Amino acid sequence: MPDPETFLTIAVSSRALFDLDASDAVFREQGLEAYRRYQIEHENEVLHPGEGFPFVTKLLNINRRLGERRVDIVLLSRNSADTGLRIFNSIAAHNLDIVRAAFSSGASPYPYAEAFGCDLFLSTEPEDVTGALESGIAAATLLGSRQTANPTQTLKIAFDGDAVLFSDQAERVFQEQGLEAFAASEAQAADRPLKGGPFKPFLEGLHRLQREFGEDACPIRTALVTARGAPAHERVIKTLRAWDIRLDESLFLGGRDKGAFLRAYEADVFFDDQRGNCEAAGRHVAIGHVPHGVRNEP
Repeated sequence: MPDPETFLTIAVSSRALFDLDASDAVFREQGLEAYRRYQIEHENEVLHPGEGFPFVTKLLNINRRLGERRVDIVLLSRNSADTGLRIFNSIAAHNLDIVRAAFSSGASPYPYAEAFGCDLFLSTEPEDVTGALESGIAAATLLGSRQTANPTQTLKIAFDGDAVLFSDQAERVFQEQGLEAFAASEAQAADRPLKGGPFKPFLEGLHRLQREFGEDACPIRTALVTARGAPAHERVIKTLRAWDIRLDESLFLGGRDKGAFLRAYEADVFFDDQRGNCEAAGRHVAIGHVPHGVRNEP
């Protein structure tokens, strides 16, 4: 179970945290034993940051600012403890305050995300992410971005709405009946809060963490970036009000491409359920694909 004083527990895979492409190529081309030898021979060579590294370092910096552990980062890895020593050495070299880890020796490590009480699991393995989501944990597959991370110390997280923060109930209407029926349905249901999606608990944890700071000094900013436009915006606003959660910025794009807006926001990571949106936005910011909801059904 998580520490009761910890507001957020985040699990991150070793490949999301560090660039393991070279060692992964050894595994794919030469097999497990060659990979094991390679990792041991290079265990004192510090790994370069991976896609999730800026996100993790900014979360850990919040602990430093508060002077207490409000965010706990847990490493989950398909490595064995033997081959994973290089990863722990790199964690120490980068001065990351990560003390908890699970090495599963090739098996999927996502069950340990639930055991650690994690609020979020980030991985580069879609299979592990799907398993975590089915276990009720917010999870996303980190996709590569050609852009550098937001250079400030402020952590900026952007979320899609339907099937991420909210359930996919409204999205199903859109998929089955079209835009006009969707708009009419949402206008009629404007006073009924949407059900929570897989990332609602993570957003709640972020909101608790934000309350530890004054509004002018908070190092976390959150944004909703949704294809919804008027009149479908009203139900979203009233849903967040019912949840007693504020978002720093809300962008209702009415179907416009999200990439330019995410670049303007300088998101450290954007979570979206639609693979097409992720690939387009990945030209601008780091992306977490959330394989949840009607858009991801066979």
